[in-house]
Amino acid sequence: MARIAVTDGMAEEAVEVLTKAGHEVVVSHINKDDLLAGALQEFDAIIVRSATKLTSEVISASTLEGGKLKVIGRAGVGVDNIDLSTATQHGIAVVNAPRASTQSVIELTIGHLISCIRHIPLANEGMRQGKWEKKQMRGTELSGKALGLIGFGRIAQGVAKVAQTIGMEVHAYDPYLPKEIARSMNTTLHQNVNNIFRMCTHISIHCNLSEETHHLVNSERIAMMPGKAPNGIACGNHVVNCARGGIVDEKAVLDALNSGELTSVALDVFEKEPVSLQQQLLQHPNFHGTPHIGAATLEAQRRVGLDIAEAVMDAIAGREMKTLVNKGVL
Repeated sequence: MARIAVTDGMAEEAVEVLTKAGHEVVVSHINKDDLLAGALQEFDAIIVRSATKLTSEVISASTLEGGKLKVIGRAGVGVDNIDLSTATQHGIAVVNAPRASTQSVIELTIGHLISCIRHIPLANEGMRQGKWEKKQMRGTELSGKALGLIGFGRIAQGVAKVAQTIGMEVHAYDPYLPKEIARSMNTTLHQNVNNIFRMCTHISIHCNLSEETHHLVNSERIAMMPGKAPNGIACGNHVVNCARGGIVDEKAVLDALNSGELTSVALDVFEKEPVSLQQQLLQHPNFHGTPHIGAATLEAQRRVGLDIAEAVMDAIAGREMKTLVNKGVL
């Protein structure tokens, strides 16, 4: 049976699944220096979340001198903290748990959208300071507005369903999506991402971070946003990102908030995490954020633990890996 390192925490129920299957599970954070020194050489598999960075150097160090590492499990969706190319070169399978946090991120996205237009964080802070700023907190409704979704995978599709129930007109950009899927969901699929910004007052990000998507939300595209909804209401422009930091140019959105081009910005993910108190965006009254908590629900953590435990056990046993990320390893 295998020896498995769990470095960023894991639901107890998922750990029990692994141990009951006969595997030795070591739940302990491993610092960067120890990782670079080859601390993973004695493990057959490692399960990480976003905190542990499995760089090319770390992965290479884990395979030296008869290192046993053969499986990397990412308890979540994104694998930008794992060097896939190096893992593939060393024959290490990388598996993830892409479905576990879907509902949690959908709900957080909707929460941020509503908080943006109804000034919930600002109103709460004002009341805590003894202010009763009822007139200043006049907002707008989501109903009748155009929502643009950048990326139209499982999470974005879930957001679209809720948004349509509220009464929003939904647009999407996803160059990898079959048109039939968008059509079946009564969503307008655009071939050019700029069209989303030209047509939509509310933008929500649901794509991976890559060279193509880095700073996809920038000054030029923000300037394209209409500020007025299809129903004629001057609702302003709003951007929400619960996907990956770096897709939104944080300096650009701060400048747009200051100039009035953007009415509000809500981020759950940032270019550098944790966010420094020196980040000027945090000081703007029309910005609100959360500390990368998209998957931070009891339900999601239970699902992600069980899903990644199953995926890692499949990889160890040589069974079909349904969530294999680096296909070239086969």
